Amino acid sequence: MKKIYTILTLSMALLIASCGHKEKEVVVDNSPVIAVKVNPVNIHGESPFLSVSGKIQATNSADLSTRMMGYVNKVHVNVGDKVSKGQLLVSINNSDLQAKKAQVNAGITEATAAYNNAEKDYQRYQSLFADKSASQKEMDDMTANYKMAKARLEAANQMKNEIEAQFAYSNITAPFSGIVTGKNIENGDMANPGMPLISIEAPNSFEVMAMVPESEISDIKKGIEVTVLVKSINKTLTAKVKEVSISAKNTGGQYLVKIALDKTEASILSGMFATVQFPVERKENTTLILIPNEAIVTNGQLSGIYTVSQSNKAMLRWLRLGRTYGNETEVLSGLNANESYIVSAEGKLFNGSKVLIK
Repeated sequence: MKKIYTILTLSMALLIASCGHKEKEVVVDNSPVIAVKVNPVNIHGESPFLSVSGKIQATNSADLSTRMMGYVNKVHVNVGDKVSKGQLLVSINNSDLQAKKAQVNAGITEATAAYNNAEKDYQRYQSLFADKSASQKEMDDMTANYKMAKARLEAANQMKNEIEAQFAYSNITAPFSGIVTGKNIENGDMANPGMPLISIEAPNSFEVMAMVPESEISDIKKGIEVTVLVKSINKTLTAKVKEVSISAKNTGGQYLVKIALDKTEASILSGMFATVQFPVERKENTTLILIPNEAIVTNGQLSGIYTVSQSNKAMLRWLRLGRTYGNETEVLSGLNANESYIVSAEGKLFNGSKVLIK
């Protein structure tokens, strides 16, 4: 029995040792090595013009809400629908307003009858007082009664105006002709005061919101012509400054500048990013890093470039890009002056692929 136990123990030890040996085996990377060509970062001197980033928005836009609480009976539009000024967009249940309106109308009828009766009495007592058939006290009482009846009728009519104004908030209409860009409510939902229900924008009229540093704002004047580059559609547009803020109290030292875009057939959409170049020289000492456009890798709204790591592997680096100068693009951040990047490759690159610099 002892010999059998010894043999089993020895077998298990050998099995464990063999498993441990397998775990220590190194996986060999047999992926092909891709030959690449690299370039050093091209540093230019000081940028001659001031360029800042901006965002495009519709000149005329509105987020529509209500001042009353109630269930939504029907939403009459969808995102992307074209609407006309005054068109009904959202209907909110107004049964409580209907009841108040009926009460107010009844009050107006009662106040009108009382006023007409008081007016007749007032006119009759005026004649009697002129003939000295009524005393001054009687005339004063009748005058006061007439004025109170008139005031009650006026108050009832003003209550009706208030109710009518509230009805306007139960039927949300378009304040101008445009396109529905947002819908935050559905049939049967509860609408709350101040909650945005529908967003609309007027088409074909856009402006750029740009932030200018305090060192440059003194040179930006209303009416000057600027160049706007919209990278997402690869279009360069002409525009004019229409508004310059004189305070940076709430913008962290950056001054808001609005640029009105000229009418164009370019497919501009609200929310696109743009680069605005002003015809003024930079005051700050800034260098300009440019990379060729063919070396840029794009993925949706992201732009990047491949660099080579110390272990000779391709590493994708995301960049923040600026203005395009011919066949080169400015790098605002993500690439340093002492680095190199891959210009071309004899194969398909991916993040982590092995490369050989030619």
